[in-house]
Amino acid sequence: MAESKGAARIFSVHIDETISSIAKLRAEHRENATPIQRSVDRVAKFLGRPRFIASIGFLVLGWIALNMMLIALGFRAIDPPPFTWLAEAVSLVSLCMVVLILVAQEREDELGQQREMLILELAILSEQKIAKVIQLLEQSRRDDPNIRDRLDPEAETMGQALDMRSVLSAITEKPASQPK
Repeated sequence: MAESKGAARIFSVHIDETISSIAKLRAEHRENATPIQRSVDRVAKFLGRPRFIASIGFLVLGWIALNMMLIALGFRAIDPPPFTWLAEAVSLVSLCMVVLILVAQEREDELGQQREMLILELAILSEQKIAKVIQLLEQSRRDDPNIRDRLDPEAETMGQALDMRSVLSAITEKPASQPK
């Protein structure tokens, strides 16, 4: 029975928790979306498909072909060259597409910012764990009578835990225009 429990868990507990946190972040992002945001996301996703681009191309070519065929048959064209209605329709559709894509991108940027914070938290947690490992190694080195005791200022510095608040305040206070 103990083997099946170990076999079922592929990762350690903290990795499982991290994976669960990321999945929860995505689920909350989807759940918190308003119906309008969901619709905008669906439309923006549709607009980004190659089939949509091909459809627009066929519609434009069809419109031009229809008008040219009407002229060739001696009838009055719906939208004679230079196809003013077509140009206005394409401009209007383009404007709507840009707005939809910007709205959808803004929402994705929110998720990206949440992911950035999660990554920062994981990096800080990793740094704290590494500092603890360095502290334990240094302590082990000092306690082992077979190892000559020496001062290692770099290990001493790296073994100190990072103050998360000072890091976060330094990040928020640093202007974006400064080089990294």
